[in-house]
Amino acid sequence: MQAMKIVRFEAAESCEPEKGWKRIRLCGEPEISIEHFVKPARHASPVHHHENLQILVVLKGTLVIKTDADGERTLNEGDCAFLPGGEPHSVINPSNEPAVGLDIFVPGRPFDFWLDRIGNQAA
Repeated sequence: MQAMKIVRFEAAESCEPEKGWKRIRLCGEPEISIEHFVKPARHASPVHHHENLQILVVLKGTLVIKTDADGERTLNEGDCAFLPGGEPHSVINPSNEPAVGLDIFVPGRPFDFWLDRIGNQAA
């Protein structure tokens, strides 16, 4: 049996894939990963996809998820979206204030997903 793990927010691994776009890894297990994020005002992630299913929970502010299949869907504080694995999408903060949320991935994905992606695009 595996022992319980505790991750302290202030001590968790973090990265900033782009200026002001902060991500903190709260859970990084092979079965599931959870990332807390702050998305800056008017920021949009590049269209991307991953094989992991994703659950996005909006903790503060408003986010828009854009997919080819569903167009743009607005999520407000407390709302949650499920994205199946392989679905190309973008997450946009349409407001003038930062938005805060949680991304949950099943199975877990590497924390450096964005750093690898941005680094590969520059190459």
